[in-house]
Amino acid sequence: MLRIMWVLWPSFVVAGIAEGIFFTVIDPQELYLFGEAVHLSKIATYSIGFLGFWAVCAASSMMTCFLQRSAAEVNKGVGVHLPPADNANG
Repeated sequence: MLRIMWVLWPSFVVAGIAEGIFFTVIDPQELYLFGEAVHLSKIATYSIGFLGFWAVCAASSMMTCFLQRSAAEVNKGVGVHLPPADNANG
């Protein structure tokens, strides 16, 4: 549960900031998707934009948590037990 909060809370905050910056520069009524004008209300556009930014930010945070694991955590569920490193052989 703690790792889920490590992913979702920072990504929520950054998505809010990213949406604020994005929609300060770009008017939601002037967006185009695949060459076609987007015919959604401003609230729908803001909501979809926020969820999109949140998904991208959450994926980034999730990748950080995934890459931060130690070798012992990675190998714990696999059943692979590596021998301790022998530093005497150099």
